[in-house]
Amino acid sequence: GQETFNLYHSALGRSRADWLIGMNMSRLFTLLGRQSGYQGVLPVGRVQTPTLRLVVDRDRSIADFVPVPFWAIDVQLEHAEQGFNAQWRAPEDACDDQGRCLNQALAQQAASDIGNAGRARVLEVATERVREAAPLPFDLGTLQELCSKKFGLGAQETLDIAQALYETHKLITYPRSDCGYLPLSQHGEAPAIISALQRADATLTPLQAHLQPQRRSRAWNDAKVSAHHGIIPTAAASDPSRLPAKHKAVYTLIRARYLAQFLPHHEYDRTQAEFDCAGHALRAVGKQIVEPGWRRALPEALAPAKGREAPPAQVLPALHEGQDCTVQGLQLKDLWTQPPKPFTEGDLIKAMKNVAKLVDDPRLKQKLKETTGIGTEATRASIIQGLLDRGYLVKHGKALAATPAAFSLIDAVPRAIADPGTTAIWEQALDMVQRGEMSLEEFVARQSAWMGKLVERCSGMRMTITGPAVAKATPWKKKPRKAAAGKPRQPKRKATKKSG
Repeated sequence: GQETFNLYHSALGRSRADWLIGMNMSRLFTLLGRQSGYQGVLPVGRVQTPTLRLVVDRDRSIADFVPVPFWAIDVQLEHAEQGFNAQWRAPEDACDDQGRCLNQALAQQAASDIGNAGRARVLEVATERVREAAPLPFDLGTLQELCSKKFGLGAQETLDIAQALYETHKLITYPRSDCGYLPLSQHGEAPAIISALQRADATLTPLQAHLQPQRRSRAWNDAKVSAHHGIIPTAAASDPSRLPAKHKAVYTLIRARYLAQFLPHHEYDRTQAEFDCAGHALRAVGKQIVEPGWRRALPEALAPAKGREAPPAQVLPALHEGQDCTVQGLQLKDLWTQPPKPFTEGDLIKAMKNVAKLVDDPRLKQKLKETTGIGTEATRASIIQGLLDRGYLVKHGKALAATPAAFSLIDAVPRAIADPGTTAIWEQALDMVQRGEMSLEEFVARQSAWMGKLVERCSGMRMTITGPAVAKATPWKKKPRKAAAGKPRQPKRKATKKSG
């Protein structure tokens, strides 16, 4: 007790500071909202308000996005009666920072030259062996992110399903974990768990010849195990087909990640070939799988989400420097850059975990990395659900959008309340309490004084919650672009994903 007393005081400090913000700021802004005619509650919190700001900022960036046209050329080549695709490499001075060609005349001229040339000469061929380690077992945030992408499940729904698999069905370990690593002491249980999984589900039989129960992947690392370890299946396995459909889907993902730890690395040869065609640079990339490895562990469970699949990898023919390849055809693609995508619940969970990327101060950035962002694995789902329940966020399919009240609140609250960097500053002070360098009383007194100043500063302000923000609540609905004066409207071009 003596050794952990300061840790107890640190936890008390966090709780009391959260209460001070929530109680004072929520009452203040609810009253300010009522003065403007808004009759709902406007709650403010240390975690939920920075989270809400993430969605508001994303919606505004979507609404303010101005599409830019760019051009690309796909070239169909052939060698030794085997066809493959190459891409035109535009000169750097004609491209933006993501390598997209912005010069239409240059692209059209290149397409004409390549089509007339008929042949492309190989300048360089390089092949490298790539070895991919298996992905770690799930922590809760990663599970929520993937279930949102693959199945459209909300963060709270995924947590509820995982909790049922843990408590009711006894099929997985504790789900509210922020860690994907496993303790070495559990490695000895692997043969029994793998055997139980195979007995319970005959579809795993093809894996039996490849599984290596004694294999120790990077997941087994005591130094990286926190209060809890990764979410894995238990030896109390049963036939997944008896589970409800959503439970089966989530369980299959968790099981696949665990089995992947006992399969070899996924290995493939990546070949990159450079060509010259009528003075224009082309590049073709090929992939030849050498060892499927861990991808054998239920590949459908580890595959990309529907609608997000990468184009199938091509296998290049045997190419050597100086060879000529025949140009079979080409496609000049007339494209537009695309705005950022709206947040899904899974995307927002990921953004909360990686919020350090949005902070400029290197010390605060490091502190947020050490504390795994804002919120915890156990609370992020309830934070998002609370924002939905209180009318700050709405869902359109999988996509989240901020409501007019959200825009008004984020514009009105002091920047420090909505800034994730404030959480990092608090964590530094709480670390001092934990180390005995600051008393609990001093920490709470500082928070109280700070809160008093904020209330005094904001109490005289006026909030306006008006209709125009509604347009920003559904920013992905494109408005027709007006043609510039004296210029004809550009024809609609096929859209592609924004690279990077």
